[in-house]
Amino acid sequence: MKNVIVVGGGASGMLAAIIAARNGNKVILLEKNEKLGKKLFITGKGRCNLTNACDRDTFFEQVVSNPKFLFRAFHQFNNYDVMNFFEELGLPIKTERGMRVFPESDKSSDVIAALKKELERQSVEIRYHSEVLSILTESGCFQGVKIKNSATVVQGDAVIIATGGLSYPLTGSTGDGYNFAKAMGHTVTQLNPSLVPIHVKESFVKDLMGLSLKNVEVVITSGTKEIYRDFGELLFTHFGVSGPVILSASSYLVPYLNQKNELLLSIDLKPALTQEQLDNRILRDFEEFKNKQFKNSLDQLLPNKLIDVIIRLSLIDPEKKVNSITKEERIRLSDTLKHLTFHIHKLSDYNQAVITKGGIHIKEINPSTMESKLCKNVYYVGEVLDLDALTGGFNLQIAWSTAYLAGSSIS
Repeated sequence: MKNVIVVGGGASGMLAAIIAARNGNKVILLEKNEKLGKKLFITGKGRCNLTNACDRDTFFEQVVSNPKFLFRAFHQFNNYDVMNFFEELGLPIKTERGMRVFPESDKSSDVIAALKKELERQSVEIRYHSEVLSILTESGCFQGVKIKNSATVVQGDAVIIATGGLSYPLTGSTGDGYNFAKAMGHTVTQLNPSLVPIHVKESFVKDLMGLSLKNVEVVITSGTKEIYRDFGELLFTHFGVSGPVILSASSYLVPYLNQKNELLLSIDLKPALTQEQLDNRILRDFEEFKNKQFKNSLDQLLPNKLIDVIIRLSLIDPEKKVNSITKEERIRLSDTLKHLTFHIHKLSDYNQAVITKGGIHIKEINPSTMESKLCKNVYYVGEVLDLDALTGGFNLQIAWSTAYLAGSSIS
């Protein structure tokens, strides 16, 4: 039996502690907050998107950074293993659109409660208000951890660092793990907020605030290069755009924004129709409303909030009678509907970021165990590593898989 210390009581920390304890180790879980799972509590808008029930190939297509590094961890504890794990803990789950898996109750608190109950069942010692200041090593081997406001060093045979990244700092994710890693000689790649809303330069976006659109196509380009294209849900905010398709898009933009490239966001409001089909649809509406003013002819085509903006962008006189709109003006209207374009200004900061992009360089971590290659008996799991994926439960799956592998590697 080994004495294992787990630093961080989030998703990956709790699971790593459970698995290490199940393997017969004595486990101490150190959490800086007054309770466990503060970030897990707010994931999925408080519903907790546990994982995604997709197949293996689809899962790895959703991993943006270093997917090959995850092969062993995912093989050891995949998405179906996660679902079985929580059902065995007595947590009923369900699968929704996009194969996203949630607790049946739609309450993240039930996920945390199930994990906490299992921690207690496995006799894991949980110490709250225990902020780790440093990881103590000697001759390249773990010795113990130093706790804030305590003269006592917590000694152990191994440590699992599950401190998260920098996203949602109010939950305690303040980059501690990166500092521990650097102190041990690890490389930490460039860190950026990811899965975040996008700020745009156009002021008229404020007129669309609160408007939610489903099944639109989003394309982001830099010059002639296409960076991202996908269908999905989108939400307009007072500063730009958010929603699942936008959050996923943000994962690909960091390198371009860091290089000060001008990025354009184009939204196809009618992706199911070609430009010609859309023109025919507009013609039918115009025939029905031929004696109306242009500003009163788009009710069947667009949500109310979009109408004034589209009219302005189409450069068609809103007072003009529909029966006098020219073919050129009509084509300009359909083009506006197929290419509602914004100039991207920046991404939101860590306060709105679902995850942190970047982290401890994966070449310095053993992918078969999650153990540091630089310091024996030190393991890193979850968001602290340079791993990230798109929305839909994929990032939590990374946390579960890496935590399981680390916990089961200590025996």
